Amino acid sequence: MALHIENEANRCLNCKHPLCQEGCPVHTPIPQIIQLFKEHKLMEAGEILFKNNPLSAICSEVCDHAQQCAGHCIRGRKDSPVHFSSIENYISEMYLERMPKLVPDQKINEKVAVIGSGPAGITVAVIMAMHGYHVTIFEWKSKIGGVMQYGIPEFRLPKTILDTYEKRLEEMGIQIRLNATIGSVLMIDDLFRDGYKTIFVGTGAERPRTLGIKGESFGNVHFAMNYLANPKAHHLGNKVAVIGVGNAAMDVARTALRNGSKQVTLYAMGKEIAASSHEVAYAELDGAEIETGMQIQEITETGPVFKRTIYGEHDEIIGAEDELIQVEADSTIISISQVPRGKLVRTTSGLTAAENGLLIVDENYMTTKPGVFAAGDVVTGAKTVVHAVEGAKKAAEAMIKYMDEQK
Repeated sequence: MALHIENEANRCLNCKHPLCQEGCPVHTPIPQIIQLFKEHKLMEAGEILFKNNPLSAICSEVCDHAQQCAGHCIRGRKDSPVHFSSIENYISEMYLERMPKLVPDQKINEKVAVIGSGPAGITVAVIMAMHGYHVTIFEWKSKIGGVMQYGIPEFRLPKTILDTYEKRLEEMGIQIRLNATIGSVLMIDDLFRDGYKTIFVGTGAERPRTLGIKGESFGNVHFAMNYLANPKAHHLGNKVAVIGVGNAAMDVARTALRNGSKQVTLYAMGKEIAASSHEVAYAELDGAEIETGMQIQEITETGPVFKRTIYGEHDEIIGAEDELIQVEADSTIISISQVPRGKLVRTTSGLTAAENGLLIVDENYMTTKPGVFAAGDVVTGAKTVVHAVEGAKKAAEAMIKYMDEQK
């Protein structure tokens, strides 16, 4: 491993105009980190990575590097790109394990509430704590992490890293209230009553989107996020049909195969595959099959029913054939994205969501309720961890500016 990442570091051309850095949604200073790595200044590099992206140790594992840093690497035009993610992961995990207690330059006697402990919530909590604010995270489940805990399989992201994050958050003085649902017993207005100056909503998009077809309520039909949250609790059988071909669907397929299913087929309506190319490659390597041009009609107790797609001149979908195709499957898993849960909007006066359930925010990431900010999947819909971090960093900056203006 050490030899591999040293070789990768030595392959870096140290470009004056680093396209790899531009390709990263949070603009990780890649050339600087590689140079520090080559000088064996790993703790210094780790601190820079953490302050730029508190979830660097996780993003280095789960990001779509082929579309971001590696995908923009100059070497990749004629050769294989520099795999910075391997270097980043080595540094970030080491730094997280040895991380000294970060003491802010000043203590600010103001409280900030963070609702949700997913990628966006953790990012905002860390940034606000580093600026000296008193931060409390409210998490409605029994463990922190959000989609990282309950939506990304163990083989892609070992959950022990989230245990380490929890320790580091507490060491930073961040208080964590687990099994605490805001919008149920406690409301957002209760938080303002108790002195929180700003509130950040990072509750993600965890409610599965339904197909709206006959058969979704059968006992052998499941939704992707529900399955991924606890695969061991599901007994899928040997033959599994997955409706959808996004990244989550690939995770479902690989997880099912790792938990005893013998044949897993993913079905796409058209010819395009929404998942990233490397996730598709891993799923196929694990034994999953993908069938395109299949439009779901209903689900019977013996499996899904499709019609074959009819394409136009430019491969656009223009209809479906009349013949119904019954696919035999022990279980059917629906994986067609997720939307936010609506409880917070229903129980908070002044907080508004769009028709699709996503919170409405302005250019400063403030919602329609003054003092309440939001970012991540609850605003953008289901995206990647690094995109949640990107939005959360901007929201945190806006929260600090807002509180300064209120003084």
